[in-house]
Amino acid sequence: MAEFDIDLASARVAEQVERTAREADERFARSGPVVGRAESGDGGVRVEVAPGGLLTGITLSRSALRYGSAALAEQILELAQRATRRAGDRMYHQLAPVLGPDDENLKSLGFEPIPEDDVDAEYYGR
Repeated sequence: MAEFDIDLASARVAEQVERTAREADERFARSGPVVGRAESGDGGVRVEVAPGGLLTGITLSRSALRYGSAALAEQILELAQRATRRAGDRMYHQLAPVLGPDDENLKSLGFEPIPEDDVDAEYYGR
C-alpha cells in the first residue's frame, strides 16, 4: 500500500486555492464591481444591490412617492429581489469559468444563471 504524503497533498491544495483565487481576482479586476440593478417600469424607483442582496442604493423620483408608503415599500422589495437575482447571475458568470459551471458552492450562495428566456436575462444583453 502506498503511503499518503500529507505535506505534498496540502501543498497541492494550497497551490490550487491560490491559482483559483488569482484567476477570480483577475476576472473581477477586468469586469469591475458586480452589482444587480432593477428599476420600475416608469423609472421612478431604482435599486442597486451587491451579490447576496445587500442593498447599496435606492433612487426615488417625486412621482414614485405619490402612491403612498406601503406601495412604495412593496415596489422596493420587488425590485430588490429582481436585482439580487441579477447580481447572482452576474456573479455566476464571473466565477463559473474559474470554479466550473456545476460548482455547488455557486448555487449554495445563490449565484445561479438566469435562463436565457427569462426577461431578466435580457437586462444585461446576453
